[in-house]
Amino acid sequence: MYNNLFLSKTLIATALLPSLAYSQANAGDAGTRSADAFQWIQPANTTILGEYGHSPPVYPSPNITGANGWETALHKAEHFVSQLTLDEKAWLVTGVPGPCIGNIGPVLRLNFTGLCLQDGPNAVRPSDYVSVFPAGITIASSWDRDLIYERFHDLGLEYRGKGAQVALAPVGGPLGRTPYGGRNWEGFSPDPYLTGVAMESSVRGLQDAGVQATIKHWLLYEQESQRYQTTYPNGTLEFAVYSSNADDRTIHELYMWPFANAIHAQASAAMCSYNRVNGSYACQNSKLLNGLLKEELGFQGYVMTDWGGLHSGVASALAGTDMDQPGYIEPVTPLLNQTGLSSYFGWNITLAVQNGTLPETRLNDMIKRIMTPYYFLHQDQDFPATDPAMAYYNTQFSRSNYSMDSFVFGNKSRDVRQDHGSRIRRHAAESTVMLKNTNNTLPLKAPASIAIFGSDAAPNTAGPFIRGPSEIGTLAVGGGSGNGRFTYLVSPLEAIEERAAQDNTLVQFWLNNTMIKDADVETLWGASAPEACLVFLKTRATERMDRGHLSVDQHGDVVVQSVADKCSNTIVVTHSGGMNIMPWADHPNVTAILVAHYPGQESGHSIVDILYGARSPSGKLPYTVPLNSSSVNTAPTTNITTANVDDWQSWYSEGLEIDYRYYNSHNIPVQYEFGFGLSYTNFSMERLRVKPTNPDAHIASHPEALETRPGGNPALWDVLFEAQVTLQNTGSTLGATVAQLYVSFPADVSEPPLQLRGFEKTELAPGESHTATFPLMRRDLSYWNVTQQQWLIPTGDFVFRAGFSSRDLGDSVTLRPVAE
Repeated sequence: MYNNLFLSKTLIATALLPSLAYSQANAGDAGTRSADAFQWIQPANTTILGEYGHSPPVYPSPNITGANGWETALHKAEHFVSQLTLDEKAWLVTGVPGPCIGNIGPVLRLNFTGLCLQDGPNAVRPSDYVSVFPAGITIASSWDRDLIYERFHDLGLEYRGKGAQVALAPVGGPLGRTPYGGRNWEGFSPDPYLTGVAMESSVRGLQDAGVQATIKHWLLYEQESQRYQTTYPNGTLEFAVYSSNADDRTIHELYMWPFANAIHAQASAAMCSYNRVNGSYACQNSKLLNGLLKEELGFQGYVMTDWGGLHSGVASALAGTDMDQPGYIEPVTPLLNQTGLSSYFGWNITLAVQNGTLPETRLNDMIKRIMTPYYFLHQDQDFPATDPAMAYYNTQFSRSNYSMDSFVFGNKSRDVRQDHGSRIRRHAAESTVMLKNTNNTLPLKAPASIAIFGSDAAPNTAGPFIRGPSEIGTLAVGGGSGNGRFTYLVSPLEAIEERAAQDNTLVQFWLNNTMIKDADVETLWGASAPEACLVFLKTRATERMDRGHLSVDQHGDVVVQSVADKCSNTIVVTHSGGMNIMPWADHPNVTAILVAHYPGQESGHSIVDILYGARSPSGKLPYTVPLNSSSVNTAPTTNITTANVDDWQSWYSEGLEIDYRYYNSHNIPVQYEFGFGLSYTNFSMERLRVKPTNPDAHIASHPEALETRPGGNPALWDVLFEAQVTLQNTGSTLGATVAQLYVSFPADVSEPPLQLRGFEKTELAPGESHTATFPLMRRDLSYWNVTQQQWLIPTGDFVFRAGFSSRDLGDSVTLRPVAE
């Protein structure tokens, strides 16, 4: 199927190096243990994919060049580095305790006040007077480039206002290989094209606000289970961190794809992930960092570790890691005491340079990469000082053992929210996906009475941080570092009561799922039978834990059944971190289904805008909803039944077939397909045409061999063709829809039968028409040839189809880009 240049049949173990005093000869990906020491333990149902080899070593780490407009900033960084002492250099590549989640200490004699690195992708998490935005999976459901940009630009303004130079966002990994992934909600979609567009828009939004974007997590970080090693009570290793084992082509065409978009947008930083990749820790895998990220994709920024993700010193530095975060292990004495920093980096950097195991040229490049984005975004000029309030809300690390007197602080508890609340409301509403609307149940039309069911409708009862599961209270964000500290959170119940008062509607509610599931709900409302029953369901997803099931939480399926059996107009709303199986979707009394994901602080208002028709639904599913859990082909993780320390292996044997690619490849019926979503109006689509941008140009299979720039070979980003389709609003209501373009590759390259290669969201008045345009770049028509190690356009016929979802497609156009 797909050749494999990474994966090893024999385990290439990764050594946990206690210090940086380690010879360069042993600094490769294999560590110090023999590859013949033991064998992979492979699941019985796993298919071997082609030839096997370990992650090949790629050295030295490429130096920053300043390509694509970073040259002036690089010159400033070089001048800065030239003035540093060796100890100051060690200080600048190692995180220190401070007011933020991650901190690079100041060098005040050179007027450098340090760097504040702050969570996360949905809010300036450990702070006050900040907004909590719709989650990544929510805004991805808008399928709207401009909306995604606006959301991240607003978030960037809040980072800047708080004095945080580095945003630990956006998230392109997990991509969403498995719907069980605990952090899928932080990212966008299991489709690499949709996620790539979202990553590019996100990076531009953050950095246009003057804040460094950190693309994470690089790479194949698709599960939370066993992301840390486990040990026996005596301290010996029981199980190592899991290894994501994927072939070369799958890595390029799925998991690298969105990061290429982000790097093309000149992302400042990349965060390497906790997991191993084909046996080697991601933060010391030289093929991943030096070879793919810095060399092939031309990444000009710096690589930081995920928090505690560093497992070696010199090996990681030579393999391409530039910054260790958080850089210390508490308790810690003040950093200026050279014995006080417990890190693989830290003062071990000084020792490694002095004993010759780490070239100082490599250390200099690490700092140039860190400082160049700082100058490129003009963060040395009038950037706000750090808000000291962030230190008080920094729950991840204590501050008791370190004085932060050396950091420069500004005013405390600055309100940076501006008018973002109104846009959060609009963003969440435009990202809501309507899956069902029988007999135009919605929008609500001044009903005389409504009944509200479900714990998710209730006001939040878990405090400003929703840290853990709470039976009663709406769920507007997931858990972990992507969480946010709510200044306020509008619940569905509050917003519905506020809106219903305008129509003098009677509102009744029952918010205890345990009670509802066993109740005869008809007896609850008594004589006042509701015209509509609204059921609010939730599914919590969080960092550090994969989902145990794909159903809604807290007996939600039974709650829907209980209500729908007695209420002929049951409307279901879900707040979830990802896909849910919906066994009640075809219940005749379930008349409408709305998927709102995690909408942020304006949750109630945004759903009321949809329920009452202030906005027409326009969201589209960024994933597939299968008929049942057994249809899913990617398990949450490989189950471990033996006692080998390296048995945690996650085998990507499905290759390119994830989500809709899999269901379409095997003609599997689904509940709701990728890209599906209804509106309050109707649209038509016709006249798909595809034409070359330069009719006289000869298109070769190979891209022109150009000097690598951020995003890879610039030739891959050339627009070769342009597809167009005509849309018209044939209904009676203003509304927006998403025109989607899919391509089928020539059969001999073994691609999935359909791949998204373009989309455009358009709002139209009744009767209005619009021509949607899809630019097709060389990379959109290429596959990764593992033999030539090159993106190639295959010979043969490409078939293009446009439509409103991956299974609602119109006429096709056949094209042969490369003459045989």
